[in-house]
Amino acid sequence: MNFNDLLNNDSSEKNKRQGVVIFFNYGHTNLEPLHELESKLRILLYNSGTGELDGHQMALDMLDGFLYFYGDSAEELFKTIKPALLATPFMKKAEVNLRFGISGDNKVTDIDFILE
Repeated sequence: MNFNDLLNNDSSEKNKRQGVVIFFNYGHTNLEPLHELESKLRILLYNSGTGELDGHQMALDMLDGFLYFYGDSAEELFKTIKPALLATPFMKKAEVNLRFGISGDNKVTDIDFILE
């Protein structure tokens, strides 16, 4: 993926890919720690070519949030980002959802677990 790919990201392509969604407890007063983690994750994903970080969603009180990832393999995505997540204190005990299959397909399977 190059810079132009990031700018010309077609959202319909995301619907054809597998995903990882992570719900985490945050509790910081600003987004700097989250942005630092996102930078690390983007570099890992770019270097491995396994997928992309689509962004985050935070509660207004910043007590918790979500991270969204897409790629060709939810399992490979998670294997790529797992070490960085485990090294981040606010990711301890995060809830992870791996979505296998293609959205809209009757064969979509989800696996949920706690990051430990």
